[in-house]
Amino acid sequence: MHRNFAHVLKLALALGCALVFFAQTLAGGGAAAGPVASAQATPTPTPATPQTPAPQASASFDQAKALADLRARIAGQERKPAAEVFKNIQILKTVPAGRLLAVMEVGYSRSLGVDCTHCHLPGEWEKDDKTTKGVAREMIMMMRAINEEHLKKIKNLRSESPVVNCTTCHRGQTRPALNLPAAGPRQ
Repeated sequence: MHRNFAHVLKLALALGCALVFFAQTLAGGGAAAGPVASAQATPTPTPATPQTPAPQASASFDQAKALADLRARIAGQERKPAAEVFKNIQILKTVPAGRLLAVMEVGYSRSLGVDCTHCHLPGEWEKDDKTTKGVAREMIMMMRAINEEHLKKIKNLRSESPVVNCTTCHRGQTRPALNLPAAGPRQ
């Protein structure tokens, strides 16, 4: 029991540092204020504020139309691997092209409360001009490592196949929730 607790504690610390690093990267803090500096600093407790989706969507961008256009463009190729249908697919290469659009729309856009323009230039989807696209790729790799390596090592979880995804931490926000909610009576 003690060994299992130590493993969980080490994993939680490592994941916490990684999440702080990626949150700082998204906020523009960069690697200079990375996980080591954050883990060593004594955080000042701040009251948790209710999380409401920030207005991240571009006023002039019509995501529904963009997705409909992309679906029309790949018609008949939805089951092909994304790397065969789209340009510059680096991580989700084997995901079917039609499913990739759903992953982007639900898995990323809704999970972070943003639209496609958060990571992409409309009409030039393959370009890597936005740093958020690179951060998203890195976070996909982090999520894979957690799901494929770390969660499997934690014994006595109440799920046979536990997983985390973008929503686990982001909850509809670009920055993961790092503050606990204010203490109140349990219901």
